[in-house]
Amino acid sequence: MPLYKDLSDDIAQILIWEFDENEELDSDLLLEPENQDKILGYHPNKISEFLMVRKMLKVLLPNHKILYRENGEPYLFPQDFHISISHSYPLAALAISKKKLGIDLEKRKEKIKNIRHKFILHEEVYIDNSEEVDFLTAIWCVKEALYKIHHSKHWSLKKHYDVLSFELQEEFTVKSRVYDLENEDFYKAKISFFDNYCFAVVD
Repeated sequence: MPLYKDLSDDIAQILIWEFDENEELDSDLLLEPENQDKILGYHPNKISEFLMVRKMLKVLLPNHKILYRENGEPYLFPQDFHISISHSYPLAALAISKKKLGIDLEKRKEKIKNIRHKFILHEEVYIDNSEEVDFLTAIWCVKEALYKIHHSKHWSLKKHYDVLSFELQEEFTVKSRVYDLENEDFYKAKISFFDNYCFAVVD
């Protein structure tokens, strides 16, 4: 079993698997009948990510399956647990919880600096440019995880999702919020850096 990390706690079961070419990923056994057409035309790496998530689910909840709402949001059936999914090949992550949460997994890449203007608002001035890639990766992770539990097609990661000031550590917690002109909701984000990855859990 290619278990890379188990980050489970009292709130959620969270597994991260690493692709292993010797691991059997049989789409006929793992993929739900409703999703057989979904992977048509997918890149082999994306198919592996898709199937790794299903194999993790078989370990945690063997009698459940993953389905998708019209907006593309995944959910479990039966609907007695919440689910969140993320992947950054060769890793794939799955979180299952009694309460709604969002996760995101990102590989540390220098090119994130090239899209800084797309998701960073001027209020996020606490970023230390000497560690810009790690700051940006952490903020991106939190905002992506936030989007998974509090999203709208009319909102943007730049204008409606905010990560409050933090100092970089290997593991830390930061406050975050989703807001517009009328409302704001606050969330807690737990961030972990390991190897060359950043992982965020928002609830």
